[in-house]
Amino acid sequence: MQSTSNINDGERTIKTIESEEDRVLVQKHLNEVIEGAAFRGSHRSGQFLKYIVEQAIAGRFECLKERVIGVELFGRAPSYDTGEDAIVRVTASDVRKRLLQHYGRYGTTSRFRINLPPGSYIPEITREEHREGNGGSGAHAANGSAAVLHATTQASESSAKVSELTPDKAGQLQPAPVENKSNRRLLFVGILLATIFNLGIWGVFWKHADHANHALSTPLPWSVFFSSPRPLHLITSDPDIAEIQQYAGGQISTSNYANHNLIPIPDNMTPEIQSFWEVLMKEDKASFVDAKIAAKIAALAQTYTKHIEVHAARNLQMSDLQTDDNYIFLGSPRSNPWSALFGDQLDFQFSFDPNSGQEILRNIHPKPHEAPLYVPTALGGATGQSYAIVALVRNPDQAGQVLLIAGANAEGTEAAGKLVTDMPRLIAALRDCGISTTDTPRHFELLLKLNTMAGSPDNIYVEACHILSDSVTRP
Repeated sequence: MQSTSNINDGERTIKTIESEEDRVLVQKHLNEVIEGAAFRGSHRSGQFLKYIVEQAIAGRFECLKERVIGVELFGRAPSYDTGEDAIVRVTASDVRKRLLQHYGRYGTTSRFRINLPPGSYIPEITREEHREGNGGSGAHAANGSAAVLHATTQASESSAKVSELTPDKAGQLQPAPVENKSNRRLLFVGILLATIFNLGIWGVFWKHADHANHALSTPLPWSVFFSSPRPLHLITSDPDIAEIQQYAGGQISTSNYANHNLIPIPDNMTPEIQSFWEVLMKEDKASFVDAKIAAKIAALAQTYTKHIEVHAARNLQMSDLQTDDNYIFLGSPRSNPWSALFGDQLDFQFSFDPNSGQEILRNIHPKPHEAPLYVPTALGGATGQSYAIVALVRNPDQAGQVLLIAGANAEGTEAAGKLVTDMPRLIAALRDCGISTTDTPRHFELLLKLNTMAGSPDNIYVEACHILSDSVTRP
């Protein structure tokens, strides 16, 4: 059930669309989003987005409730059980993921942005303000320089023409001697060539200095990812995998997950569980934590003109990893089974403890003053301590690199995502580990410790840092 405050927030957002022209532009933008690549594979999600945006623009916020949407959009009976039939929640989750994919690709050119906050079916529609980048400023400066140079040239030519005439004894202007005319032309050409040469030298210097400063300020792993010509893929975790593994009676192997062998023995399931299972198996979803991390990384990539492709874990195939592309995996092996493929390269390895029902971290190569085991005290989003890792490793048998952003719980993953997208903190953490932005790229692993309260991470710091055995080879 949506609160009055949520509806008021939605009304305030929609009121930013003040004119009929704005409504037409938002409708046009909505159609572009639905017809784009992110929504092309799901007619249902496109219709859902169209419905909620049009209802919101029309001010019909009472229609943006789960039951009403289920009845009006999906043809459910007015008395249908929203607890058993989660089609609205599942579709909303998919819409959030597809909006993230769309703006990750086209966000810098969109005049408007549509967002669907978690736990709400009232969309937020905001107007994007795009500032002219460095390229525009540079072009403007270049045009200004060209105009100045053109004006100077015209003035010099005018002076040359006037000086070609000299007064005689009678006060009449006469042509100057040929040698004076030639000397002045040679002088002018020399000055012009020297000016052009100096401008060229300074242009090369500025360009080199800009690239050098950019490279010096970019830490691992981004210095490798953003300089690589290979695509960069971000794989979100599976928010339903915990329930799936619970019903499957144990940890699902990466092999079974890759082959979609997730369903336990059907004869052991009651009709109610079978119905719930079908909901879990439908569609691909992304957690709110993953969506926030993906948005931050996408924004970071845009500053380096690098495109990032976001995929749900269940959409990935084993063959996708048999390339030289670069990958980012969100979540531990418990929430993203693909992460287990790279566990043997890590010193801090996740292990599921069935007694406590949580993941713990084993330090298989403890250094002096390091513990062999790190056990979170925050269970189920409670207040306490937890752990996470940020690790840059290789993709076995491939040239691509892999970044792991994983926590023992969702708060841990969120904390790792915050650190790895905060450039100053990341540079400081790597420097303390002995890795400089000017050094040869290295594989590394950071162990993070954090406090959690009410589902949010706080007091995040690096508990330990290990430089892994082999260096990074640039693709």
